[in-house]
Amino acid sequence: MASVPGRLAEADALARAGTLDLSGISHADSAGLAFLLELTRRARAAGMPLKLIGLPPQLRSLVSFFELEPLLPLSETP
Repeated sequence: MASVPGRLAEADALARAGTLDLSGISHADSAGLAFLLELTRRARAAGMPLKLIGLPPQLRSLVSFFELEPLLPLSETP
């Protein structure tokens, strides 16, 4: 939650990145999940493909708990 506000300035660039590797994330909460949803929304609004790879288990558990798999462009491989 503490790092999401600082990342909002980068949201458009991240949404246009094409692929985001999240394997380096060591801790995630619902604010991080909301940020990923926002990135996905921005990418779709811009007509840009976005793929999220390397979700750590904690984040994958949150996605599953909230049943957000249909909304997030998750991929097991790059």
